[in-house]
Amino acid sequence: MIRLLKTFFHFVRRQLAKIWLRLHPQVKIIAITGSYGKTNTSRAVEAVLKNHLETIVTDTNLDTTYNLPITLLKINKKTQIAILEYCIDKKGEMEQHLNLVKPDIAIITGITPVHSEKNMLGSIKGIIEEKGKLLEALPKGGRAILNFDDPRVVKMAQKAPCPIISYGKKKTFDFYFDKATVTKRGTIFWAHFKKGNKKISKKINLRLLGQHFAQEALAALAIAKVLNIDPNRAISSLEKLSPLPGRMSLENGPNGSLLINDSLRANPASTIAGLKTLSTIEHSGKRIAVLGEMGELGQYQEKEHYRVGQFIGQLKNIDFLITLGPATKKIVQGAIEAGMNKNQIFYTKNHQETAEILKKFLDSKTVWYLKGSLLKHVERIPMILEGKEVACQKISCHNYYHCSKCKELNPG
Repeated sequence: MIRLLKTFFHFVRRQLAKIWLRLHPQVKIIAITGSYGKTNTSRAVEAVLKNHLETIVTDTNLDTTYNLPITLLKINKKTQIAILEYCIDKKGEMEQHLNLVKPDIAIITGITPVHSEKNMLGSIKGIIEEKGKLLEALPKGGRAILNFDDPRVVKMAQKAPCPIISYGKKKTFDFYFDKATVTKRGTIFWAHFKKGNKKISKKINLRLLGQHFAQEALAALAIAKVLNIDPNRAISSLEKLSPLPGRMSLENGPNGSLLINDSLRANPASTIAGLKTLSTIEHSGKRIAVLGEMGELGQYQEKEHYRVGQFIGQLKNIDFLITLGPATKKIVQGAIEAGMNKNQIFYTKNHQETAEILKKFLDSKTVWYLKGSLLKHVERIPMILEGKEVACQKISCHNYYHCSKCKELNPG
């Protein structure tokens, strides 16, 4: 009975949101989808727009099914822009989102085989088909802003019935970046684009760690161009952005170490981006990668974990690799076969074992990277190292909240 009431409530709210949007035709919809980078791209776009246009944005902590109608009901007569994340993990979900609200501008951040299980999107082809529906829904006068560094996104471009703005690393793209450097203070790079017929080059200093944040900044600059916002003011806003907790946030770790905390979520693309940051960040001491399992990869699970391992093995300057959970055996295999010494690698079965091994290496000259899917709760590892009691030994857990708020972790 309670479930039926909840279903009815959500249905009514969606219908109200749909009607409410129709009553506010002045609102321009910016839709963001992709397998990774949606939240940080949303934040970058919001930062660029909020000082110039009345802007609302989806809550980063809510499921899209509920998030979209909740956000739309926040619209008022002053609202000019709605920045919406179109998250999907099952077939048919994009159509549900589009039935509620269609985009004027769409951003696709990239495609990786997350949500590839049979009861989800099934395959990379399924992911591309489902997310591609967002491009098909654009009006002819709209814009598709696409990460052309991803060949899968390039193939999706033909689905858009409107002009395309490309961004990434190549000079042939509409917006591109180069000369990127990652320091402990953030990421410095040069952004290049055109204003009219004039080529513009701007040095940008982000407070965010990782070259992949340069891509998200370019997407936001493309939005600024479409909406006629001065690029200098847009860049100034981007340079004020701070990292979200658990999303490449640099934190003080145990024993004076530095922790690159990327523990909130994990997929192949974001894991490789984080490892690249660990490898390239300006640092003269030890570098340690601590990796939990990547979830919802379906038929690609072994292949993608192995690919991550191969990437680590090729980096050459990672001093130690510690992995957690059965699926990470493929990471170990990939790293060894790519040339990493077995003595540098530790496979662990639970969070306590991971912490015990890790603490032997942590000192003031160590920077370490922590990554794992949300339901693997690798944030327990620094909790253990900080002396907090963690009774639970589940490698995977269905709870979506952080372990620090979990009553099950209190020994009883």
